[in-house]
Amino acid sequence: MALRITLKPALPLLPLLPGLSLLGMLAVLVRDAHGGGLPLLQQFAAAAVQPSMDPLVLSSLLNGLQITVFISLLSWGISSVAGVVLGFLSSRSVWDILAGVSWPAVLLRRCMAPLRAIHELIWGLLLLQVFGLNGWVAVCAIAIPYSVLMARVIADQVDCHVSPAIPMLKGTGATPWAVILTGLAPPLAQPICDHLGHRLDCALRSALILGVFGLGGLGTDLSLSLRSLQFQEMWSGLWLLAIAMVVLDRLLRMLRTWSRMLFLPVISPLIAIAWGAHLNLQLSWPVGQWSALFGNVMDGASGLSAALEISWPGVIAATLWITVIACCIATGLPPLLLLVWPSQTSLHLQDVVWGALRLLPAPLTALLLLMLVKPSLALAGLALGLHHSGVMGRVLMDEIRSTGMGSAQTLKSCGASSRVSWLYGPLADVSRSYLTYATYRMDVILRDTAIIGLVGGAGLGWQLMEALSSFHWWLVLWIVLMSAVLTLLGESLGERLQGCWNSRAMAL
Repeated sequence: MALRITLKPALPLLPLLPGLSLLGMLAVLVRDAHGGGLPLLQQFAAAAVQPSMDPLVLSSLLNGLQITVFISLLSWGISSVAGVVLGFLSSRSVWDILAGVSWPAVLLRRCMAPLRAIHELIWGLLLLQVFGLNGWVAVCAIAIPYSVLMARVIADQVDCHVSPAIPMLKGTGATPWAVILTGLAPPLAQPICDHLGHRLDCALRSALILGVFGLGGLGTDLSLSLRSLQFQEMWSGLWLLAIAMVVLDRLLRMLRTWSRMLFLPVISPLIAIAWGAHLNLQLSWPVGQWSALFGNVMDGASGLSAALEISWPGVIAATLWITVIACCIATGLPPLLLLVWPSQTSLHLQDVVWGALRLLPAPLTALLLLMLVKPSLALAGLALGLHHSGVMGRVLMDEIRSTGMGSAQTLKSCGASSRVSWLYGPLADVSRSYLTYATYRMDVILRDTAIIGLVGGAGLGWQLMEALSSFHWWLVLWIVLMSAVLTLLGESLGERLQGCWNSRAMAL
């Protein structure tokens, strides 16, 4: 009887497989390269060491940075408090303890799903049309999806951290709230704190992206400087942003104690509002012009004709193709770079590389790449993938540091080369959790195609910008609905992939 043997790649090789897409990407870049913007790119690189020190420029950039930090801090505080509350309310375990049923949690999750499926940039552009330019527009644009995203993570954490002591507490006659507070909540404190710190970093980048598209803050200054080729002014803003990100990272590490971190979101909105009163920012509660948005959405015939104006298969295919390219680059590049220079010394240099990729927003990265390469879907995917590889690289570095280098040293003492010892040592130790986080990052990248589509002239993002600029509200509605459907399908696929890795819900 013949034996059937199925060959499968070793676990540490799986994170490297997406990196094969870089070969195809290199071929596309060589084919589409024009080099016309090479002198401009050289000027951009030279400006990094010669930023503008003009007092007027620095004053404007510092004011923009304060607005960006204010928006991110206020939206983070609001979304954190709302997300924790909604997360417990959408947990099956909590409802099972309180009422012995789980359907309210399922119903609440289904109701919140469309809210998190819409990207914060789309929220910002829609709210901008209704309320005009106002500080609360950017805050709400971030707080709405972040609250629901936080709720989803918290609910998953609650449902997968069910303590075996809960049945014993129930058996002793403890009240439902006593069971939740003593048996369910304590193990969740540290994972929630870790996620809170991660969301603050994400809120800062989201506020920067909203500024790139005209909602104020440092992002607006960076976009204007790049479009006017004032690279020295742009680098002054980037260095200020880098300093702010380093200070934020150090502050979060100092506040890693869960009692401090859980207290910070409660007081951060109060601090932000008191701080915002001294900024040049409109903070009066806006009055919405809802008639401008819904006045033209009452005619059903217009809605049907609007749905037929777009070639949906082509637009959806472009969006998915950008997502696939970006996911492969973001997942494969960090472990590939780790094996190029496998040493503890290289970890510090790689921290700088991944920090630099996170520093520059994806739309501005795309504009820089357009100086050398013709616009294409591959270019859009590359710009998005490079930005998210900065996030994935940070995750990989943190995972390796937390697990230690003992396995690499053991393999090296047995005669293995440096690359082999790192491949089957630290990388093998963190591969499962890294791939699990990569599946979660896939959802984020799919949502972020709205950003890169606005710049690259492809996908749903570009169609949305065209519809908004022409006030074609029916078409805006169809595009937003399609974006939400694609995001929800991506989340469903991501959950299945996470189940395949047999891992717990991620803390990030």
